[in-house]
Amino acid sequence: MNITTPNPVSKANKGLFQTITTNLTFWVLIAIIAGVLLGHFSPDNGVKMKIVGERFVDIIKLFIGPIIFLTIVLGISGMGNLKKVGRIGVKALGYFEVVSTVALAIGVAVAYLFQPGKIDKSGLALGDASQYTNGSAKDFSWIQFFFSNFTLQVLLAAIVCGIALNFYQKREQTILILERISNVVFLGLKYVMYLAPIGAFGGMAYTIGKFGLATLIPLGKLMLCVYLTMALFVFLILGTILRYYKISILSILKYIKEELLLVLGTSSSEAALPSIMVKLERMGCSKSVVGLVIPTGYSFNLDGTSIYLSMSVIFLAQLYDVHLSFFEILTVIGILMITSKGAAGVTGSGFIVLASTLTALHKIPVEGLAFLLGVDKFMSEARAITNLIGNTVATIIISKTEHDFTELDLNPILEE
Repeated sequence: MNITTPNPVSKANKGLFQTITTNLTFWVLIAIIAGVLLGHFSPDNGVKMKIVGERFVDIIKLFIGPIIFLTIVLGISGMGNLKKVGRIGVKALGYFEVVSTVALAIGVAVAYLFQPGKIDKSGLALGDASQYTNGSAKDFSWIQFFFSNFTLQVLLAAIVCGIALNFYQKREQTILILERISNVVFLGLKYVMYLAPIGAFGGMAYTIGKFGLATLIPLGKLMLCVYLTMALFVFLILGTILRYYKISILSILKYIKEELLLVLGTSSSEAALPSIMVKLERMGCSKSVVGLVIPTGYSFNLDGTSIYLSMSVIFLAQLYDVHLSFFEILTVIGILMITSKGAAGVTGSGFIVLASTLTALHKIPVEGLAFLLGVDKFMSEARAITNLIGNTVATIIISKTEHDFTELDLNPILEE
């Protein structure tokens, strides 16, 4: 009788193969690579994939409202201390202002150090910036920003309902019902996230097919500066802040790698909003802090956007050989400290913010925005990823300062 001896090496290989092939990150990465190849070698078919990426983001957006509302209402009603709600809100806004101002300053510093605008603009492709340069900058208003920003509207409604629920006689029964609804919503999100590779494929194929890798060459220096600055901000600034609380930035990036790849593929930080809220709760952040900080951060803590806006102003100044005095540079940072908070929720609002900033300076031609349109799509991924990391770190820090942070559990949650 022959007895077959198990081969431990083959079992190990099989286990490794199974671990890789059942990992969502692996398939999202494969999808991104496939999207780049399709968009590059078959641009027409790549452009047709736009609808695939857009539909995935649209499906994810269906979860944003319910998840924000349920998380905040349950968080506030379970907190039992309304003063804490106000304290978290004030603390978060203060943190956002300080860190995003640092981001603005870093953008200016790197732009002056590497001077990406010192190139011949005659060879650059011009986009149609008329919708931003012909008076659009004057049309921006905070009221319009609020009514066009669904996240802020849900945030406000959830805070009001959460506070009201604390005074409701049937509070406990209502909380039980909301918790059951919440479990159903998060279960639905878990299954929708299995479609992430398809969404990432469609988004990346469209971007490469529509704009082409060749468009990166003329403004390659600006692109490199933007990505370099984003990396410096994440690892130097955010990494230092986390290190103070004895947390490694690398461990956080590893933990949210699925969300980072999803944002890279879809160019939308909204695609990762629901799942990042879930992961932060699993990591150890309290429901109340996650519910308040993440939705607010998606509108007011745009570190990546702040870097991009400040670098773009200096880039255009260099492109047109416009000298900015130290006072004027401080003016740019001051204007962007306020207007950059409105660069979310409205399509093209980033360019409107840039146009309004350039108009206020009266020195740099607003028409220069046309030079940025060609590569803006390729820089949107860097902005969105940095914004996502910035809001993740902000939530962890606020949780730490509120002593609402339990032991780290960095196990992926969407692969259970």
